[in-house]
Amino acid sequence: AEGSGSRKGGVDGQVRSFEEIPHTGRNSWVNLLRFWREDRFRQLHKHMERTFNALGPIYREHVGTQSSVNIMLPSDISELFRSEGLHPRRMTLQPWATHRETRHHSKGVFLKNGEEWRADRLLLNKEVMMSEAVRRFLPLLDEVAKEFCQMLQTKVEKEGRGERGKRSLTIDPSPDLFRFALEASCHVLYGERIGLFSSSPSLESQKFIWAVERMLATTPPLLYLPHRLLLHLGAPLWTQHASAWDHIFSHAEERIQRGYQRLSPSQSRDREGGGRYTGVLGQLMEKGQLSLELIKANITELMAGAVDTAVPLQFALFELGRNPEVQQRVRQQVQASWARAGGDPQKALQEAPLLKGTIKETLRLYPVGTTVQRYPVKDIVLQNYHIPAGTMVQACLYPLGRSAEVFEDPRRFDPGRWGKSREEGQRGAGTGFRSLAFGFGARQCVGRRIAENEMQLLLMHILLSFHLSVPSSEDIKTMCTLILQPETPPKITFSKL
Repeated sequence: AEGSGSRKGGVDGQVRSFEEIPHTGRNSWVNLLRFWREDRFRQLHKHMERTFNALGPIYREHVGTQSSVNIMLPSDISELFRSEGLHPRRMTLQPWATHRETRHHSKGVFLKNGEEWRADRLLLNKEVMMSEAVRRFLPLLDEVAKEFCQMLQTKVEKEGRGERGKRSLTIDPSPDLFRFALEASCHVLYGERIGLFSSSPSLESQKFIWAVERMLATTPPLLYLPHRLLLHLGAPLWTQHASAWDHIFSHAEERIQRGYQRLSPSQSRDREGGGRYTGVLGQLMEKGQLSLELIKANITELMAGAVDTAVPLQFALFELGRNPEVQQRVRQQVQASWARAGGDPQKALQEAPLLKGTIKETLRLYPVGTTVQRYPVKDIVLQNYHIPAGTMVQACLYPLGRSAEVFEDPRRFDPGRWGKSREEGQRGAGTGFRSLAFGFGARQCVGRRIAENEMQLLLMHILLSFHLSVPSSEDIKTMCTLILQPETPPKITFSKL
């Protein structure tokens, strides 16, 4: 059965002290050197899994300037959630914050805390999280997903093998998936298309994708070092990181300025009565509750996170390709729901729960972010150890998703495990905290609804158009930048149905 693990008692039933929590070594700088030498930053998810196997379901780690308590069982994560308070805090990505401070940019909700975070977050939620907002932006995502599939069909027909109309093509789809993620996000956030599916997509967009990749790759090492010192020394690592962010900001600035001109009072008068959805940017500008600087900060953060959906899509296509029976079950459900929906994407998704299950199952095995962090506002007890208020506690998602204590047959790719009847049969302490790729509570990922729907719609249209297979079904080797990704993107064979 899928449960939530057991608790360790003290020798005499007493709660144990914080100092008694198993740890990976007391000297943080020696630990940091070991991380560098053994390339643990790139394999952080595997390091966590090995450490839990060696030390049990809770341990302390002190690396460079960072100190944390790491947990992985749903019952403990549930306890952490109950103590997150009204203004939950996640670990501040200090290199990002330092960039905003040195460039005099405002911070978006990702980097804010306290009442200021809450006020901005509640305004943003109305435009990106609420069901009314989702209903408005779904058709935009659906339009991009359909067009992506048309582009892929043309490519298969032109470059593929086999008889006309039944051709197949084996490619690394990752460059196309990154373009899809950027095109879809721009359409929802800015309310405009940027034409990335043309035969020669713009170099500007490719540079944006490279800048995001460079920003992600340079973040982890900077997290564990005194960033002010690096800034003072003009260290190459810091310089690369800051210039990547500069590029991301200039890309967003250009689009926001265009949007601002498009949405100026004279333009909006022309548009009145048309009721056309103007994207998240347009909605925030029209309501005028956030300053232009804060809108820019939040839209830029959303854009930087938006292309990340391309990574789980690679893993999802791979898993569907190497599990043909699962693929066929999902396709049958999708075909039936699409036929009944009459072109309504929201209805089609609602009637194909296996699509959502496919995304949840992909993110269980390959979580984009490998940890969710919180600082409890009161003292708590985890695994019978005392955790003082204000300690950084990390829920480690990669070991959680692959734990036999939490999931039955954890290595099996099974979207059906997330179905209502299966979930209800597994109710136990903390079992609600098993799917955490987007975080939890008030501080869960602000772009969650855009990302979930974007991925489901693309998979839906791909499954309606293609059969997927893989030239190699060997497990994908993964690595951590700030996000989990394949060391080498998997090749996928797309065969026209």
